[in-house]
Amino acid sequence: MRAAVTTFLCTTALLASSAAADYLARARVQFDRTNYTGVVELLKPPAAAGDTTAQALLGKAYFMLGDYKKSSDAFEQAVAGNSGNSEYFHWLGKAFGRRAETSNPLSAPMLASKARQNFERAVELDGRNLEAINDLFSYYMEAPGFLGGGLDKAARLAEKIKPLDPIEYHYDMAQLAEKRKEFKSAEFHFRQAFEMAPKSVGRAIDLARFLSNQGRLQESEVVFAQAAQISPNTPRLLFERASAYVRAKQNLGVAKQLLERYLQSSLTPDDPPRSEAQRLLKQATQLGA
Repeated sequence: MRAAVTTFLCTTALLASSAAADYLARARVQFDRTNYTGVVELLKPPAAAGDTTAQALLGKAYFMLGDYKKSSDAFEQAVAGNSGNSEYFHWLGKAFGRRAETSNPLSAPMLASKARQNFERAVELDGRNLEAINDLFSYYMEAPGFLGGGLDKAARLAEKIKPLDPIEYHYDMAQLAEKRKEFKSAEFHFRQAFEMAPKSVGRAIDLARFLSNQGRLQESEVVFAQAAQISPNTPRLLFERASAYVRAKQNLGVAKQLLERYLQSSLTPDDPPRSEAQRLLKQATQLGA
């Protein structure tokens, strides 16, 4: 009798484990298809309760849907279940960062500080997590000192990036120089990054955006054209080129077309939010009226 009970319990546990693996596998397929609503339907409580991997995937899906509160809730559960996972802390920082960007002025400082703390923890856990290092670098660049930001902190962090990714190091140094209004130095580093990765559409976009911000529109258009030859349908290229046109109040019809294409594209967490594209589209429409 005891043997039969033991066999029954083992079989039940195996079936439960198999079912959990099955819904998680199906959720991953939906995530890869950018069906984030489908991921939520598969993993929302109680389905993902107690499963840190499922909570992390659920958090990513909520992030992509723009529900940053539910995203941070899911990642808080993920880090509670696996406190040594750098990726989970990084995503938790990203979710708090977006909450800070979209919250009221009273809540924003607290949420921003939580973003920084989680980015720092992610980097402590894995000093080679470049995505976490880059997000922490951006935080130090943009946040005021009373929230833990600072250009000196960003510069020190950039030195950690140098041996890991020299191209990214030049990009970060370009951002620092641009922030300090050292524009010759910024251009040097943007060009170095692009020259070291001539087939990278991202590095071409970085240089073109910089030239556009400097009012050097003809030069920026040449580099945007180079980026389009590398990868014409990259969402960030559509957004940044449209943004340059709107800023210069030129080619507004083309800008609207680019933004409409952007809004129909499959975006990643690193792409500008759709709300920003919608704002630019409205601005382009008003300027062209």
